[in-house]
Amino acid sequence: MKLKVIAYARNGFSQKFGIPRQSREDSCIETHIIFAPAYRVREALRGIEDYSHLWLLWGFHETIRQKGNEAQCEELDWSPTVRPPRLGGNKRMGVFATRSPFRPNPIGLTSVKLLRVEETPNEGLALVVSGADLLDGTPIYDIKPYLAFSDCRPETKSGFAEATKDYCLAVQIDEDMLKNAIEQSCPWNALREILTQDPRPAYQTDSERVYHLDYAGWGVDFRVDAATVCVKNLFKK
Repeated sequence: MKLKVIAYARNGFSQKFGIPRQSREDSCIETHIIFAPAYRVREALRGIEDYSHLWLLWGFHETIRQKGNEAQCEELDWSPTVRPPRLGGNKRMGVFATRSPFRPNPIGLTSVKLLRVEETPNEGLALVVSGADLLDGTPIYDIKPYLAFSDCRPETKSGFAEATKDYCLAVQIDEDMLKNAIEQSCPWNALREILTQDPRPAYQTDSERVYHLDYAGWGVDFRVDAATVCVKNLFKK
């Protein structure tokens, strides 16, 4: 079966560093779903505004497989085990027990909140959603309504992910720096949300190391001290 790309994600995530590890219901980060020319058919979206949430089926288009000797099967082009970032990168789990992008078929599934259907000047109707954990330019293969009566399972177990589901950090920034950035239309609410989720790999815990993050034309330099993100620099690129 050959999958057809029906749309692409458009947002401020120009690099993988900083993208939310999972979709988030309370996210203020917006993503535009722009349809490929062949699928810019108004009738295909008839009734979609009656749903509050959607499923996106998409591809890990920039995943680069790192082949290692310890777990790489010679007769396969995939690894049966991966190192989940939230386990510090030190413990291996079965690939089908994780949401790792390194899979036999690099396909992702994300639930998002539909904010609105928007008319664009040159690209037809677009879907504006929140809660997407997608890189800018991510190909989307299908869109389906989220149905709470069949898709929601409150009694489920979340495995090793349960321990870090509420993990978040405080963000500290100089008031003058923030004021100056906001005057230049900095998307601070989105940036703060990204930083609270701690974009660092879990195995990097050096409190003196300065990290760099790009989002929506802005750059952020920061370090993490205990449970606080300390913003060192915030600037328009």
